[in-house]
Amino acid sequence: MAVGNLEFIKSASGTSVSSLSVTDCFSADYDVYYITSNTFKPSANANGIFRLIDSGGSVITASEYDYATLSVRAYGTFTETKATATTFMGYTFYSDANGTQGSGLALYIINPNNSSSYTFALYQESSFNTGSGGLGRKGIGVHKVAEQITGINFAGDTGTADFDIKVFGVK
Repeated sequence: MAVGNLEFIKSASGTSVSSLSVTDCFSADYDVYYITSNTFKPSANANGIFRLIDSGGSVITASEYDYATLSVRAYGTFTETKATATTFMGYTFYSDANGTQGSGLALYIINPNNSSSYTFALYQESSFNTGSGGLGRKGIGVHKVAEQITGINFAGDTGTADFDIKVFGVK
């Protein structure tokens, strides 16, 4: 996706948290948002996942998401992961315990403020698996309920983690 000008909206970070919410970051000002992170340091080997936050401030954990992800590993076969009617919108990070090798994320959220449309996501991440090698992921996701979305929530699929998230509006 070609990116025009970015306008910084909000950032959030947390240390040893079970999840991190970035609230009130989506509005009628933009149709597309770019979210980036270079910090995912889990307490154990973990994948990062993300969910949306509704206009009432609640993290949406119901089975309202579909996603498809392609994992490209330097140390093995490429794999596809996909799910329908699941409780999160996709895998955004991977890191070994304590994130010693780092992880990077580029995530686009499309139409979050439009209560007449589904909300879509496009994402890619890169990370490194200690002892194995590089890992890249590219994915898509959809929240299949037309409602206003005002924020986003990140978590590890196990344990706690450190996060640092930045949200930009795309002009």
